[in-house]
Amino acid sequence: MNLWFGGDVMQHMPQVEAARSGERFDYQPVFAALAPRMRAADLTVVNLETTLTRRGRYTGYPLFRSPTALADALRDAGVDVAVLANNHCCDGGGEGIRTTIAELDRCGIRHTGVFADSVDYKNNNPLYLNYCGMRLALINYTYGTNGMPVPAGTVVNLIDTVRMASDMAGARAAGVDFIVACLHWGNEYERRENAGQRTLAAFLRRHGVDVVVGSHPHVVQPWQADSSHVVLYSLGNLVSNQRRRYTDGGLVAAVEAVRHPDGRMSYSLKTTPVWVALPGYRILPPEAADTMALPAAYDLFRTDVGTLTGNGL
Repeated sequence: MNLWFGGDVMQHMPQVEAARSGERFDYQPVFAALAPRMRAADLTVVNLETTLTRRGRYTGYPLFRSPTALADALRDAGVDVAVLANNHCCDGGGEGIRTTIAELDRCGIRHTGVFADSVDYKNNNPLYLNYCGMRLALINYTYGTNGMPVPAGTVVNLIDTVRMASDMAGARAAGVDFIVACLHWGNEYERRENAGQRTLAAFLRRHGVDVVVGSHPHVVQPWQADSSHVVLYSLGNLVSNQRRRYTDGGLVAAVEAVRHPDGRMSYSLKTTPVWVALPGYRILPPEAADTMALPAAYDLFRTDVGTLTGNGL
């Protein structure tokens, strides 16, 4: 089974305006160069770090409210699951949470981490998925919501080891082949994981998680992998308007999960840097970027990511 993970999908206002086409929004060019990789995977997962609105009053940082056309673009690019537990998930209030989930449902994109109501929570936490004859559980948590209260009736999965242990125990009891945990954690713009991330990654491993994928720092952090376990501390930005050094791109991760005849699982990891090019906020993997005349910032980004090579666990 081939899994593919992308980093933070953000929507600052310059991105919204770049996608505007008359009265509509067209995000297809953003994902065009990367879509073949996304569609080729059996399961493609991204962190959706904005809320969606139908009201037409779009906002960027610090309260993200974005066009619903973004959900269509994610579907067309090949996204199967959007994880929603991040510090901006409450930016649009309860309406934002419910609209975001409804639009993802309309587009056939599964979701977890944030829930419209108790029924949604029961149905999608953990999120059980079946691909290639294997069953996995996907769980998703955030360190917080920027101090904003969780709207009444909705649910946001916060990093709470007691609750997380219960979710992981439930997944193991359900007989899944493996567990993937997506964590919104760490410190923004720090290029190395901190002690808290390492401690939590070890906790997850002890409780049966096989693949850990991190978000929130908006820069790429190191990764670790062996045949039995994968930890990606931060994939950085998949697409955003952040243009400072280290933030203008990210990492995408392809994980191959193999179930052996004795039931044992093994994993292999391949990481690829992607860079966001202007105009248009086009996400460029190397096969596209290396054929184009790009500014010096691209070469600097590639060099910086190259200094964060992964290592074994």
